[in-house]
Parts: sequence; C-alpha cells; structure tokens
Amino acid sequence: MAEMDVSSGGSHKKGPGVKKAKKLSTRVDLTPMVDLGFLLVTFFVFTTTMQTSTAMNMNEPKDDNPEEQMKVKNSGAMTILLGKADQIYYYYGQLDPATLTEQFKSTNFKDIRKLILDKKKATPIDDLMYIIKSDSASTFKNAIDILDEMAISAVPAGHYAEVDMTPSEAMMIKETEAANGIK
Repeated sequence: MAEMDVSSGGSHKKGPGVKKAKKLSTRVDLTPMVDLGFLLVTFFVFTTTMQTSTAMNMNEPKDDNPEEQMKVKNSGAMTILLGKADQIYYYYGQLDPATLTEQFKSTNFKDIRKLILDKKKATPIDDLMYIIKSDSASTFKNAIDILDEMAISAVPAGHYAEVDMTPSEAMMIKETEAANGIK
C-alpha cells in the first residue's frame, strides 16, 4: 500500500484572523495497479507470436525408376564429397584414373562458395548439376552447411542432389586424409 501526502504549502495568508487549513493526507491504494500490470503482462504474452521457424524446401524424387533418372553431362557436373574435420573434396565431370591426382581436389567451407559460383557462371543452366556425397565420417552439420551454400549461391532446385558415395570415392577420401594427417 502506498500513501501520498499532499500538504498545503501554498500561498495562504498568514497572520491574525486567518484560519489555518487543516492538513489532510491523501491515501492512494495501488493494489489494483499490480493486478492490472499482471493482466497486461499476461495479455501480451498470450497474444504475441514467437519467431516462426523457417525450413528449406527440398525437391525429392518421386520414385527411383531408372528410366526417369536425369542424365547429366560430364561438362556440367561438379561432385562435392564431404569428409571429416570439415574437409570438402571435389572434382568436375567423371573421375578418370589416368588424371586422378589433377582432378581430385580439396577445399574447405570458406572457399566452396566461390567454386560453386564459378561453376555456375561457366556452365549453361540446363547442363549444371552438383552432386553432393557424404562420407560416413562426415557430420550432419556439414551436409546442412553445403545445402545452405547451394541456397546462398542461388543454385536452382533440381540442379543439386544428394547421392550415396561410391566405395572408390570413400577410399580416395581416406587415402587423402591419411596423407594429409587428418584424424
């Protein structure tokens, strides 16, 4: 409970024959204000909308019919392999055993966006395809990060796909990681 003292210290004449005004204290009960405050807080809590979660749209294939699979030109394909310790390996087109060391390259998440954009600029959009493959030692975060890079680079849906890694690619990643000392 709060009290408010209103004293008259104003411009009354002082002197003989002037009666002094009786000083009364005014008391204001603020208990209903507390109730009102809680009602307002409750109202705003229940009527506000929390931040809505955003999700990325994924185009999934309708079925795995081999006759309906999309054919990709070697000149327009870029394969991105996700390894452990946030390492990314990539190659263009199809791997050729004769030029394996020149084709199979390594990068990280800082530089992959530039490579994606360079490939997008150099390739007609109808021929462009990014093939994403995750190693068993790769993390789920890396898979999400590479999909985010596709969205940031404005790669149209249907021009990238997640595919299972072949045993030869997994072996090349393990050999490269062993040679570079990545554990």
